[in-house]
Amino acid sequence: MAYPLYVAFVWHQHQPLYSSSQGEYRLPWVRLHGTKDYLDLILLLERYPKLHQTVNLVPSLIHQLEDYANGKACDPYLNLTLTPTHHFNRAQREYIINHFFDANYRTLIDPHPRYRQLYQQRVNHGAAWCLHHWTNQDYSDLLAWHNLAWIDPLFWGDSEIAYWLEKGKGFTLQDRQRIYAKQQEIIRQIIPQHKRMQETGQLELTTSPYTHAILPLLADTDAAKIAVPDINLPQHCFRWEEDIPRHLEKAKAVYQDCFETLPQGLWPSEQAISPQVLSHIAQAGFQWFCCDEGILGWTLNHFFHRNENGSLYAPELLYQPYRLPTPDGDLSVVFRDHRLSDLIGFTYSKLSPQTATNDFINRLNEIASNLGEPLEHPWLVTIALDGENCWEQYQQDGNPFLETLYQALSDHRGIELVTVSEFLEKFPPTAILPSEKLHTGSWVNGNLTTWIGDPIKNRAWELLAKARQTLANHPDATEENCPEAWEALYAAEGSDWFWWFGEGHSSNQDAIFDQLFRDHLSKIYQALGLPIPGELKTPLESHQRKKSHPPLSFIHPFIDGIADEQDWDKAGRIEIASGAMHHNSDIQRLWYGLDHLNFYFRFDFKKGGQPGTNLPPHLHLFWFYPGVTLLNSRLPFKNLPQHPPLTYLYHHHLGINLVEETVWLEEATENNRWFGRRTRAKFYFNDCLELSMPWEDLGMSPDIDLNIIIVLADHSQFCSYFPDGEFVVLQIP
Repeated sequence: MAYPLYVAFVWHQHQPLYSSSQGEYRLPWVRLHGTKDYLDLILLLERYPKLHQTVNLVPSLIHQLEDYANGKACDPYLNLTLTPTHHFNRAQREYIINHFFDANYRTLIDPHPRYRQLYQQRVNHGAAWCLHHWTNQDYSDLLAWHNLAWIDPLFWGDSEIAYWLEKGKGFTLQDRQRIYAKQQEIIRQIIPQHKRMQETGQLELTTSPYTHAILPLLADTDAAKIAVPDINLPQHCFRWEEDIPRHLEKAKAVYQDCFETLPQGLWPSEQAISPQVLSHIAQAGFQWFCCDEGILGWTLNHFFHRNENGSLYAPELLYQPYRLPTPDGDLSVVFRDHRLSDLIGFTYSKLSPQTATNDFINRLNEIASNLGEPLEHPWLVTIALDGENCWEQYQQDGNPFLETLYQALSDHRGIELVTVSEFLEKFPPTAILPSEKLHTGSWVNGNLTTWIGDPIKNRAWELLAKARQTLANHPDATEENCPEAWEALYAAEGSDWFWWFGEGHSSNQDAIFDQLFRDHLSKIYQALGLPIPGELKTPLESHQRKKSHPPLSFIHPFIDGIADEQDWDKAGRIEIASGAMHHNSDIQRLWYGLDHLNFYFRFDFKKGGQPGTNLPPHLHLFWFYPGVTLLNSRLPFKNLPQHPPLTYLYHHHLGINLVEETVWLEEATENNRWFGRRTRAKFYFNDCLELSMPWEDLGMSPDIDLNIIIVLADHSQFCSYFPDGEFVVLQIP
């Protein structure tokens, strides 16, 4: 019997718990994502009834959506939106100028002329100019557009929304009130629509631990040592395994209240899992959970290598469910294809909908071919990713891409989209993983270092452990007679605070996350009638982003030579001019990062620098691949200082003539020579120099490191190199 290639999409819908212990909402993202990302995703799917998918709704997100739907939530952005502009004081006007452009410029601001006009005024003239020159009408229009821009294009056919989009400017308080009413109208449909589509069988809905807690770390923070034995951990271990069933049972209760049934599947928060938590998942009645391919690789002691096209070697290991026996019953687990998931999450927004769809379908076809068409076994490809944040990078919130993709999948005779439970019911797993050998880690690098190990993260765990022990010391404070303390505990146990603390991730709202975490801990003491410890009254860190730092996530800059800070906000950054010896450096600052298509650099030259006059005319990137045996060559310059890394040998060379505006790629060959290779590298020099270098041009396999240096030269004469004493390190995704 020939089977189709089964594909399971699992969309994860989650936002941090933005309400403080006093019930005040500090940030607007549940409301704004509620009007842009949750409802449209499944309404689009409903147009393609052959396609079945799975959606995970985190309980704490459901609670917040319900608060907005019922008018119980009001965040600072909404409060200002509903305030008459002539009532604003100076501080409120400054807040509006600084925060009501919190949106992706290219997809949410630039398409709307009035919103773009106000944004350009702030960029070109500065916030102080806006504060002095803007009228009440300017503020009113900005308030309106910040809310309008987040309404998904799928709803633009609504007569009121169409009227506002056509109107463009001159918005009144009444308009802003009606826009908010429209937001509520959309949010009120989210849960009922999910429920209806689950009842028809097109959707399967799953849940996560109550407040998105990292279960392995609740059980034992020492679990982080399994993947990273030399990790620095908190002085006092957090070990409250008994909180795991509480999170799972509360999640089930929220789910049952909304959908009048019990969930079969669990999305462990951050797909973090360990042997210690499996019995709790089984005891709670879950049948399956979703995890990352990295966890499977560590468990099997098999690294999932891909060829230069991104196809897996040994695909049969990944594209099947597994059975995990536990004393409390068997669990099934599906492991996501990390590459396919990331392509949708981070890369396809750079491509046209048709090009992205063609690439995705071709990859599925190649998977089927590698598994041995015609397929004599029911293989399952699992694609699991964040279902909300990625769409902000797509034009029209990703609707054109999804429509093109869904049509292609509907028309494809060899692919069938299923919910995870549908597949497992029809094809129970036959492969077995010993539960005690399951690797402990998450979908981020197969470890838990995103949430623990940094000094600030560790400090947060110590504060949490102290508060948890204080609650345990009051056994009379049960969930029934002291619910405020327990709800505050669950909120503080959520993953999001630890994600933002310390190194690794940063946003312009880090201070608010810090405050919310300490608010929840403080509420535990307040509910117990105890004084709040002084250490909870001061921030855990300063929240000043370091001038130099590694990349925070994938980036997707437009290569136009315009220093758009949004494009490079998550990039790595090296301050060249930070030391006294570099204050006259030709390059003052460099930015770098990557996605699945390219690696990217941006160079900020000294003020007034012009190539060929007061700047060297040539910029070169050289890199080698440590640990990989390849031909390498010397740097081809005269007057080259004889010290590392200038004395190292390199495999690839990208050269740019800034005067003639040409770019070339070379590869090392024998006898320290270089030969040219075709390249589609792009660069543009305007306010700064931006460049993109396609991975595909290099012909190298994924998961290999590049050690890169930058050289400025005047033809064959060496001038300078960067960064001093180190490499820029990237890894082919």
